Amino acid sequence: MVVDNKSIDELWDELLNQLELLVGKRPADLNAVLFLIGVQELGKGPKRFSKEAKQDLMHIAVCRVLSQSGYYSFEGYDKDGWPQWVLVKPIPHADLISQEIILKEHVITYFQSELV
Repeated sequence: MVVDNKSIDELWDELLNQLELLVGKRPADLNAVLFLIGVQELGKGPKRFSKEAKQDLMHIAVCRVLSQSGYYSFEGYDKDGWPQWVLVKPIPHADLISQEIILKEHVITYFQSELV
């Protein structure tokens, strides 16, 4: 997915540096970055979210980034304006480390297209 001669760790670190410049704080981990993507995709600006809403935002982000590889398809918005995604093809089973790498690759690609 990521087309670059750098390792995923180097690209991830560069992304975290860019996000720190944009939001004023370095995201602590993948979940924090997914939360930022979810807020961006929701499009309602920064505000306080409940724990459940934060989980929903991270789910939106996972669907959005994995849509780049055809796993999810955007279906539209619900009555509250939240994006809705449909699973199009099964996500391959992988261990936790492999899942994290796959998500990081997709997140990096997402930001490469969004930050251009």
